[in-house]
Amino acid sequence: MQGAEIRAFFDEPTNTVSYLVWDPATQDGAVIDPVLDWDNRTGTADTAFADRILAAAATEGVTIRRVLETHAHADHLTAAPYIKARTGAPIGIGEHIKEVQRIFRPVFDARDLKPDGGDFDHLFRDGEHFAIGGLDVEVMHLPGHTPADIAYRVGQDVFVGDTIFMPDYGTARADFPGGDARRLFRSIRRLLSLPPDTRLWMCHDYKAPGRDTYAWQTTVAEQRARNPHVKDGVGEDDFVAFRTARDKTLAAPLLLLPSIQVNIRAGRFPDAEENGVRYLRIPVRRKAA
Repeated sequence: MQGAEIRAFFDEPTNTVSYLVWDPATQDGAVIDPVLDWDNRTGTADTAFADRILAAAATEGVTIRRVLETHAHADHLTAAPYIKARTGAPIGIGEHIKEVQRIFRPVFDARDLKPDGGDFDHLFRDGEHFAIGGLDVEVMHLPGHTPADIAYRVGQDVFVGDTIFMPDYGTARADFPGGDARRLFRSIRRLLSLPPDTRLWMCHDYKAPGRDTYAWQTTVAEQRARNPHVKDGVGEDDFVAFRTARDKTLAAPLLLLPSIQVNIRAGRFPDAEENGVRYLRIPVRRKAA
């Protein structure tokens, strides 16, 4: 069986990679982790990046059947509802998004958040299979970065979300609410138990020191041989100690507050107030002495 066709789209302002994936036999496709252009200084959204993906689909003759999220991102706003509006494609995410919503609903007083993940059209279970044309897609639940992270395995290709980065860069942080370094290690080992030639497609790249170009595709074999955080021989306790210490030094992502409250709504902005304006919330607290 012929494998998937894949086109990657890199959003440099957020270091995010979105994907157009399709079955060349049927021309049915999916978009994974689409980015909404967001100017945090002015509160202005734009769809130029998503329009590039839609234009590429039109050029390739691809019909977009699904919009797939690997998790509720903390570093960019999703363009999933825009692509759904343009194509009719339903939005899917892992079923554990309900846990993420429970954590953040009170943080943002998100009273309009639909219960039980209802803003999304489909909640995927671990091990669930679905089709993109004639391609079989397997869902892998990979918690740790967040409780809800999933990967999409399409034959020899796996779209891993934020679980792991390029072999010269390492792994995702695990200090967000609901994150867990031990669970992250176990999720990564599950991922790296796949056949060595399995291709892994990243959701982010930050150009590790010494590398001049962005990159987002590697293999299980390369990760097991070269990734300093989780290569063969690194034990779980060592990883947890390293990851925990490193995460304490990391600043919050620039778009954390707008991203989370929009993305847990499947990209929907909060309902408009009586004046017709939609507002994002910024929880305020005094810094501990």
